[in-house]
Amino acid sequence: MNGSKPPVPSGFGVFKNTTCHTEKKISVFFSVIFMTVGILSNSLAIVILMKAYQRFRQKSKASFLLFASGLVVTDLFGHLINGTIAVFVYASDKDWIRFNQSNVLCSVFGICMVFFGLCPLFLGSVMAVERCIGVTKPIFHSTKMTSKHVKMMLTVVCLFAVFIAFLPVLRLRAYQIQASRTWCFYKTEHIEDWEDRFYLLLFSCLGLLALAISFLCNAVTGVTLLRVKFKSQQRQGRSHHFEMIIQLLAIMCVSCICWSPFLVTMANIGINENRSLETCETILFALRMATWNQILDPWVYILLRKAVLKNLYKITRGCCGMHIMNLHMWELSSIKNSLKVAAISESPSSSKQINKQSLISMGQ
Repeated sequence: MNGSKPPVPSGFGVFKNTTCHTEKKISVFFSVIFMTVGILSNSLAIVILMKAYQRFRQKSKASFLLFASGLVVTDLFGHLINGTIAVFVYASDKDWIRFNQSNVLCSVFGICMVFFGLCPLFLGSVMAVERCIGVTKPIFHSTKMTSKHVKMMLTVVCLFAVFIAFLPVLRLRAYQIQASRTWCFYKTEHIEDWEDRFYLLLFSCLGLLALAISFLCNAVTGVTLLRVKFKSQQRQGRSHHFEMIIQLLAIMCVSCICWSPFLVTMANIGINENRSLETCETILFALRMATWNQILDPWVYILLRKAVLKNLYKITRGCCGMHIMNLHMWELSSIKNSLKVAAISESPSSSKQINKQSLISMGQ
């Protein structure tokens, strides 16, 4: 009435002059493509996992399949929920004031971004720890790592990710619309106090810690598998060794390449506060890189299997004409056979038997 401006709802920060000016058609196109490809790939992975779990339900591979199922389901819902909200925002011309008066949608979007960002990283690190225990301590893994324990660990990981996502809401800190006006997250502009920095650093440190644990455990697992392979004089388990090593290398590369830019960017903003030189375009590019990890997860964990590697080997062998390895090394797939050498080497009876055989040979 008197010419004053209407109040800005909570969560609408004052954007910098470097606000992203993205073309609507291209942005909607990328959002729809990302969401569709992610949903289709994760749905296919869930079908494959369900069939595999029915086959290995009573074997040691069942724990790995349960963790992988939790990861793929999390990625699926992440694409479905976050993708739907992003497409709605683009379709509404990013007019947050019109459809987000009470800041509910932005809070839901921010909670989902944090949860579906941290939960796959946590699950990936837990899977790496589980595989490391299964390879280095097979007897302990077979007796202690039951499906009940795996489901309990999945529940704890999800609840911890939910707690981190709801922490700003519990502290009455609203999630903020980012400069591109296409997504919500912690406050990244005009940081006022230590709590704004704390959330950014907490998210970044937890994500980087999960990547570090995955890298360390996968490295230990790979080295152990190689040692067992070269120690064994038999051909048992070579296919599983080769399959696991390829999967571990792919997992480490994809996770680090996709998530490191976003985590490092958020940590840089949290450390430097308003002096950070990160632009809106840089943050948006890092976010899209992280989104690709959820698209590639099912292809790395599930589809990069022995059957696929075997076909790739045949194609490579036909094209190059080189006899890199014997084809019959792909025939064995039992996880028990692949870890039998490691289990025998840990038992004290094996060392006694080896000493007895050496004494006999010396006597002869």
